[in-house]
Amino acid sequence: QVQLVESGGGLVQPGGSLRLSCAASGRIYRINDMGWYRQAPGKEREYVATITRGGSTNYADSVKGRFTISRDNAKNTVYLQMASLKPEDTAVYYCKADIVHGTTWWPEGESSYWGQGTQVTVSS
Repeated sequence: QVQLVESGGGLVQPGGSLRLSCAASGRIYRINDMGWYRQAPGKEREYVATITRGGSTNYADSVKGRFTISRDNAKNTVYLQMASLKPEDTAVYYCKADIVHGTTWWPEGESSYWGQGTQVTVSS
């Protein structure tokens, strides 16, 4: 019923910046919390950042001061601005959204949705 499409991944040098986007579409009544997670080769998926519908944010200690999460409720989109990138930031980044699906005027139920993932590689 809902799809999350990610964009913005790619190859960047250490110290560089990258901006990820994740847009939700489909039968959406309201989007509650949204967030970003990442998974490096051979490791478990880990938490990066979250943002509530009202704009309250939270970050993993490893990215505080370097990453900024934001959202545009009118566009059903969440962003992750990444700066001062390090090789250890290399991973597949996944967006997540807690979504109440339904029509614009009538809610039907709530579920968590995941994006397909976008590769971020930090290397010289």
